[in-house]
Amino acid sequence: MTEFWVSSGHHLTQRTEGGGLAVTDELILAYLARPELVPPEEACAAERALHASLLDDPRRTVAGNEIKDIADADARENWEVMLAFRERLLTARSVEAAYLALVRGGLQGVPGLFLTQLVHLILRNALDGCEDPFVLRAAELFFRPQRVSLHEGAVLLADAEVIEAREGGAPLSPLVSMLGKEAASELDVLNEENAWTYWSRSDAFTMALNLGSSAPSREGLARAIEAFVRHLLNAEVAVAPLAQLEDPDWRWFVGLDAEGTRIGNALWRGEALDDAARERVIAVFSLTFADLAQVDPRVGERPVYLLLAMSPDKTVQLKPQNLIVGLPLAADRAAA
Repeated sequence: MTEFWVSSGHHLTQRTEGGGLAVTDELILAYLARPELVPPEEACAAERALHASLLDDPRRTVAGNEIKDIADADARENWEVMLAFRERLLTARSVEAAYLALVRGGLQGVPGLFLTQLVHLILRNALDGCEDPFVLRAAELFFRPQRVSLHEGAVLLADAEVIEAREGGAPLSPLVSMLGKEAASELDVLNEENAWTYWSRSDAFTMALNLGSSAPSREGLARAIEAFVRHLLNAEVAVAPLAQLEDPDWRWFVGLDAEGTRIGNALWRGEALDDAARERVIAVFSLTFADLAQVDPRVGERPVYLLLAMSPDKTVQLKPQNLIVGLPLAADRAAA
């Protein structure tokens, strides 16, 4: 089996009998190693003592005065957030259960960074054994913001953080000009010929994805959505890419991001979209459930449509939690 996404922290966890990931001391230690929590040179003695004690015992109970004694207000806030997040992890039966509770509970102040890290880890588990680089590259959308470029039928997505980190200097090719000023040797569009190179660079996020004119890329995102829903909701679904949304009797949709939700709501209200809004829709999928007993009767056997759109500044930030709270599950399933 080929390894991928070591940066997810998958190697720091253990599988539970149910197939989820157990919260280990090693996983908590990885969070404690984040720069926001490692005390800087000027940190007070109380903060240094707290950090050191948790490195020795990541699960120990922290008394309220230990936080109050920290001199720096920002540091106190960071520790309050981290310890609340740690508590949610430790009280859940698995990483997946903790994520579901957070999402269904309205996130409750959980930093977006922590949430995307959980998604990265959960997807690494859900896709364990996957040998298709198109599925894995498409799945990066779940936890890595993308920059979009439209060119001759291609909808090219490149990792936003990678592009921003390398901006500066003259562009080296038309592709670099479109996506950002990145070294051409580190930015390839995933295709059948170079797909084998994904494995050695899966943690570098340096392959662009053609979501417009590449059928394997669109199918890859469909398979990633299926795996995410199956793993977290225990529901078998079939997801298929569509050229456009033409169904006059659509019952339900899920916006895969904020812009997709906004555009979907406008269509639901019967509003006409201008050309700019239509251009921002970069992918449409249909989703159907294998077991209709799992579906809200108002939807039944009708497909659920999934809309993915880019923002006006041509970025995509997929919100996987929308699938958890937005799919039309039957009442007993949604509450599980």
